[in-house]
Amino acid sequence: MPRILAIDYGAKRTGLAVTDPSKIIASALETVPTDKLLDYLKKYTQTEVVEAFVVGMPKNLDGTTTDGTAYVERFVVELKNIFPEIPIHLHDERFTSKMAVQTMIAGGMKKKDRQVKGNIDKISAVIILQSFMEL
Repeated sequence: MPRILAIDYGAKRTGLAVTDPSKIIASALETVPTDKLLDYLKKYTQTEVVEAFVVGMPKNLDGTTTDGTAYVERFVVELKNIFPEIPIHLHDERFTSKMAVQTMIAGGMKKKDRQVKGNIDKISAVIILQSFMEL
């Protein structure tokens, strides 16, 4: 059964999350160096069927674009070129990093582990995916 894969795109690192085959639960998948992201996605899609990508779109509180918006838009163009058959959904990612930190605190994660930015990226991707699935 196909999965939905969420991408929390960043300049250095990108967090990934994926649904279970029944598309009920979103789980952290990996944090990948952004310069290796497309290669990772190519390998992943060779072993798993991906129904859609959900890409977190950075926006300001008032809905306007941020400095990061252009980077994500360029990435989405590349993603469409490499995976033309897989739909791409853009999803608001405001507050996901703060929510990820709060989730780690609530889950009892040690401060040392919370400071690992890759953990924040993965959990942010999970939050993006869960939010998308609730629509």
